[in-house]
Amino acid sequence: MEKEVIYTKIWHEEPEADNPFAAEKSYCSGYDVYGEILEKSSWAEYLYLLFKLEKPEQWQATLIEKVAIAIANPGIRDHSVRAAMNAGVGGSTSASALMAALAVGAGNLNGAREIFTLIEWWEICGANIQKWQERIKEPQELSRATVWNDFDRTPGFDPHATRCSLQVQQTLTALANISTNDALSWLSENRVDLEIGAGSPMSMTSVIAAAYVDLELTAEQAEMIYLIMRLPGAAAHSLEQKKMGWKKYPFFGSALKITNDPRR
Repeated sequence: MEKEVIYTKIWHEEPEADNPFAAEKSYCSGYDVYGEILEKSSWAEYLYLLFKLEKPEQWQATLIEKVAIAIANPGIRDHSVRAAMNAGVGGSTSASALMAALAVGAGNLNGAREIFTLIEWWEICGANIQKWQERIKEPQELSRATVWNDFDRTPGFDPHATRCSLQVQQTLTALANISTNDALSWLSENRVDLEIGAGSPMSMTSVIAAAYVDLELTAEQAEMIYLIMRLPGAAAHSLEQKKMGWKKYPFFGSALKITNDPRR
């Protein structure tokens, strides 16, 4: 019989001598995961290695770590977190809560697809303010079929805000101070002009997309990593609401009306 082979540049395994279904050695881009990476590397370094197939410089690992902190918990106002909270308080499984967060956090409203679009814009516009102004005015130039709806606002900007939030400004400053590439610093220098062109303040997605550009991630890689990095907060809030129960959750408790309560 012909041997089945999975082709991958990311991973190589050496099977155990007495168990071909288990790996004795696992290598990620040539590095021994359990004999080398586990003892000597951070999670951020390993994540970069998985996607980029090379060891990150120290500033790159630090930038990944700080981005992960910035978006680990988007907060209870975020739709993806609320989706996980709804699942948790409703008694759904842990996997269901995370899938709810992923589904809601995948789209165009502060979601992963917005990050994907912004990375594509960076590829087109670079550090050219005039190209950015033109792109902001004419955002819909899709060259391929897509399952996603058109944007009803400018990606990377908050149509409901009157000014750039303090958290966005703090994150942009902190990340720009770490990166040795140019996207974050350029975004910081041109934020106000971009906001004037968009007619809206900058949102967190613009900052995170610029960080991913500085890390030299592709649009597809950035979209995937953004989804992963936003899950911790959704998971924590889901578990918390599940423990407290639906009676303390306003969106459930106030909607349930018992017309024939046997206790009365």
